[in-house]
Amino acid sequence: MSEQKNTRPKVPEGQSDYLKTRQMDPNEKGYVGYETIWEPWQKEAEYTKPKQP
Repeated sequence: MSEQKNTRPKVPEGQSDYLKTRQMDPNEKGYVGYETIWEPWQKEAEYTKPKQP
């Protein structure tokens, strides 16, 4: 029987509305991680002090 490969196939970059995932390079132990990038979906408004009565 043939042995299992130690390398992982290259996965294409995934993208949805507010999320992007990308495969990272394997580390010295062979672990392949995935980087997750969130895009903000809310805008932060600058606070203005209300007028005094």
